[in-house]
Amino acid sequence: VYITADGRFALAGDLYEIATDTNVSERRRRDVRLDLINSVPESQMVVFSPKDPKYTVTVFTDIDCGFCRKLHSEIAKYNDLGIRVRYMFYPRTGPNTESWQKAVSVWCAKDRNDALTRAKRGEAVAEARCGKTPVDRDYEIGQDIVVTGTPAIVLANGEMVAGYRAAPALLKLAQAATRP
Repeated sequence: VYITADGRFALAGDLYEIATDTNVSERRRRDVRLDLINSVPESQMVVFSPKDPKYTVTVFTDIDCGFCRKLHSEIAKYNDLGIRVRYMFYPRTGPNTESWQKAVSVWCAKDRNDALTRAKRGEAVAEARCGKTPVDRDYEIGQDIVVTGTPAIVLANGEMVAGYRAAPALLKLAQAATRP
């Protein structure tokens, strides 16, 4: 641990402002996450939304991930609580793999929401190609923001939460992320 001569900051891997107990590095990471995610139009995401959403989360997902499937199995519960879920693709096995092709096929399906739901249930989705897809870009963004596992949930304030969260728990996180 390194501490500045004036005792204002400490460096312990991340930079901390001691007086406010603020992780300055994480605050910057949150801003970068939001900038990168907000650079993607929602038309380039698979979105499940209630009529009048109160909260929005962005989820980096892998179709073959068990906890991603668990999260998606509760999509109606999230929506019932006013949470809009925007999916970005993050096939953990990387390019040119079966999971990657499943993500491409979901994107190229006529009804992406239905195709994603079926794929998350383990059902076969017709293999499809449709030119350039957002899978490459989503994967790159995931790497840039250091997604280390899926699901990786990014809240409205840029905080990244690793792993599945049940609907009531995600609601609490979403509410806390929107407080001033």
